Amino acid sequence: MIGLLRGTILEKLPPDILLDVNGVGYEIQLPMTSFYQLPEVGAQTTLYTHFVVREDAQLLFGFIERQERSLFRVLIKANGVGPKLACTILSGMSASQFVHAVMIEDITALVKMPGVGKKTAERLVVELKDKLKDLDAPSATAISQQSLSPRQTAPVLSPMASAKEEAISALMALGYKRPQAEKSVSNAQSAYENDDASSEQLIRDALKSMV
Repeated sequence: MIGLLRGTILEKLPPDILLDVNGVGYEIQLPMTSFYQLPEVGAQTTLYTHFVVREDAQLLFGFIERQERSLFRVLIKANGVGPKLACTILSGMSASQFVHAVMIEDITALVKMPGVGKKTAERLVVELKDKLKDLDAPSATAISQQSLSPRQTAPVLSPMASAKEEAISALMALGYKRPQAEKSVSNAQSAYENDDASSEQLIRDALKSMV
């Protein structure tokens, strides 16, 4: 099991990064709430990781906070929730926001996540409510005011795609349909002058508008 990696960020293409660890490049997918907190390309970072082995793929997921990885591991044990859906949920909500939504049975907030219908949301509440009581999540029983804004805002470097296209691609990778992704990103971009927003800013704003 690969539980933690420390290395240099070689590429950032949300929601994925390429991390150089002593000459070995690891492709890692992060929830956007963790991605926002990454330093710039070329800097070092440390990630808690979860390794998933399937018949057709080996996938590595990364998290800035141990708490977020703990919640990810609880989510993937729930009926009907795979790693991709768990990552999508944690991209739209912080760990404490999700725990709060489950604890107060806020089905309306949960169904706004792509791939989470009403039945899935209700099942998550039933299956996870007791399990999340023991999760080390601050403000689990109080309304979280945590912002999805990054603690560090770093440019996403990719000469092959515009910030808008990168943002759209990231949302699609998280499970959103292209029309919905395009509309949300376009609306987010309209708030910036001269279309100078980074892809991370567009993704953050688009996700906030859909939650």
